[in-house]
Amino acid sequence: MTLIQQALGIKADGVFGVQTEEAVKAWQSSHGLDPDGIVGSLTWATLFPKAEKTKLVKSARKITEIIVHCTATPEGRNFTVADIRAGHLARGFVDIGYHYVIYLDGSVHEGRSIHQTGAHCTGHNQNSVGISYVGGVASDGKTPKDTRTREQKAALVTLLADLCRLYKLPVTRIFGHYQFANKACPSFRIEPLRDEVAKKLKQS
Repeated sequence: MTLIQQALGIKADGVFGVQTEEAVKAWQSSHGLDPDGIVGSLTWATLFPKAEKTKLVKSARKITEIIVHCTATPEGRNFTVADIRAGHLARGFVDIGYHYVIYLDGSVHEGRSIHQTGAHCTGHNQNSVGISYVGGVASDGKTPKDTRTREQKAALVTLLADLCRLYKLPVTRIFGHYQFANKACPSFRIEPLRDEVAKKLKQS
């Protein structure tokens, strides 16, 4: 949130209040966008036109878990960090809850700063990294389904291997959201994924 406020040139207090909403609307109007006050993908793109894909940086927090999620969006539908961020802000979050998001094309994008506690798994946020892939439900928008593309599967394994190496964690510290909550998320069992990550680590 502070990044958005800084880009808008207003006081960066981390709170999405009336002042920030009005500043967003003014920005949208001046850039030919619908002034709805929501920082969606188009608004985010105009605020941060030179944003690049993420590079792994070690968190100052003590990381003991990596938790995998899905965005619970229909199979094949593009969804961005900005889209997720807008939804999370609307729910009262201070920023997107995940630290990394994997798009349909397998590209990995940074969400909330890795140095900040996430908001993705109740009771496990303090010392974890939250990763979400775009998808997770069938085209009906309701039925849980492993919708990962080939590119997403490969990117997830690589990202998890890199994070395990960075934080010196065994693959047994990789979890699915469903292991901590009554949810299907991330819509696949985590054990085969751990095996793939272990294999990747041995190869590197």
